[in-house]
This record gives sequence, C-alpha cells and structure tokens, in this order.
Amino acid sequence: MFRNMRRSKQVLSQADSIAILERATSGVLAVAGDDDYPYAVPISFVYADGKIFFHCAKSGHKLDAIARNNKVSFCIIDEDQIVPEEYTTYFRSVIAFGKARILEEEGEKRSAIEKLAAKYSPNQEEGRLKEIDDQISHMCMVEITVDHLSGKEAIEFVKAKQNQ
Repeated sequence: MFRNMRRSKQVLSQADSIAILERATSGVLAVAGDDDYPYAVPISFVYADGKIFFHCAKSGHKLDAIARNNKVSFCIIDEDQIVPEEYTTYFRSVIAFGKARILEEEGEKRSAIEKLAAKYSPNQEEGRLKEIDDQISHMCMVEITVDHLSGKEAIEFVKAKQNQ
C-alpha cells in the first residue's frame, strides 16, 4: 500500500525515525483540505505510545478536513544544511502516514494534553497542570495512529556513518 523508497541506501531505520519523532518540536500536518486542495500546516506535537498528538481550536480547517477524510500525513525536517559548494543539501527527515481522530473522552484528552505539555514545559509541572485545568474545555486534542513511518537522510550522512 505504501511505496518503497527509491534510494534504499538512504532509508533510516524505524528506531532512527522514531528517535526523530521523539526529539522534534514541530512538524507539518497535511490533510485533504477544502475543494480537494492539500492543506499543510505547521504544528507542535508529541510522539508517545506510538502515536502523534496535537492540540488545536475546537473548530477550523484542520478539523473540517479530518472529519471529511481522516487520512493524514505528517512531516518532520530533522536536519537541513545547505552546502552551496556541493550544490546540495544535507538533510534528514521523517514522514508518517496515519489516521487522525478527535479525542472525545475526557481521560484520553487529558492524558494527551499532559504528555504534550510535559514535552514543552518539563520543569513546570504545577504551572502546566493549572494551565491544562484552565484551558482543557476550550481545546481539541487530536491523535494520529501511525500506519506507516519512513525516514530518509542525505547520502553524505550515510557515508559518514560508514566511515566511523
């Protein structure tokens, strides 16, 4: 169902791809938007329990698109180093394909926002829990179940690993 990567030497392992998901602070969510135009939007997220979680307003373009078609993709650029003298870019990126769903059950929603908040404010537990209590009724939490995950890196990174 999902395509194999053409440049197989540059494929990242699942473990490396997951590590990127765990350390990244933002990515781009792509959905089937209005009038079948792709809609891609940068978001903050957390990867936990094999899923991607993010929050948003209770209405808007993302949620309308997910309601019409829950299949999404999510892209992270982990490294992007332009090398002008070589006419190339040293890059590392990950793409996840999956299905999004809005978390309706209060316990699921709270668990997801607590994971997200802990990622971005790890040393502020009291403050983040108060903020969650104040804002949870005004937010929507979305979960993406990952169906396929692939990562790729520049051939220069592959060669550097081989020479270590």
